[in-house]
Amino acid sequence: MAQDSLHRYLFDGVSVRGELVQLSDTYQQLTSGKEYPAPVKKMLGELLVATSLLTATLKFEGSITVQIQGDGPVSLIVINGNHDQVMRGTARWQDELPESASLHDLVGKGQMVITIEPEKGERYQGIVGLEGETLEACLEDYFARSEQLKTRLWLRTGEFEGSAKAAGMLLQVLPGDENKEDDFDHLAQLTDTVKNEELFSLDAQDVLYRLYHQENVNVYEPKNVT
Repeated sequence: MAQDSLHRYLFDGVSVRGELVQLSDTYQQLTSGKEYPAPVKKMLGELLVATSLLTATLKFEGSITVQIQGDGPVSLIVINGNHDQVMRGTARWQDELPESASLHDLVGKGQMVITIEPEKGERYQGIVGLEGETLEACLEDYFARSEQLKTRLWLRTGEFEGSAKAAGMLLQVLPGDENKEDDFDHLAQLTDTVKNEELFSLDAQDVLYRLYHQENVNVYEPKNVT
């Protein structure tokens, strides 16, 4: 399968957009520079996937930086990505970390800062408290507060056939069609069924067919992620 690519798609007759990103080399390169503890590596992978999905929503040339700061053992974790899907990132931590550590165990009291920097135009920064139990929930809260757009994210990391993998999906109601919640909820329920093994091993087209074979889905040309 083609690795390290992002696919954008739209549903015919339904005001919902989607994205699917599958990362292998990028995730491995990002985490190979340091001996990251397993929970930090997992969190870096989830934030890498999330930032790639967010960067794909840009309608201009520029970049997005997503950083999480806190008073816990992981004081900083940050990923930056641009409109060409070139990603970079790092994390800062101390102490031994149990593999089962949750987001709040790792970060403690903290916040997520999302900075959008167009190459032409004004810089924008949004700050949201880490009130959700997961990174997905915190980002969905950010979209609900700052964009007023119903959004769901699925962020997955793990091992497949001996290699570290990261992948994820995003669904979002199109601006101006926020009242189409039934359509969105139906598609979100379908997406909830996606399995890690499918995201890590199948081509994007096969994943989308398995999830949405009763829908008409228009898939755009993929974009490489590095």
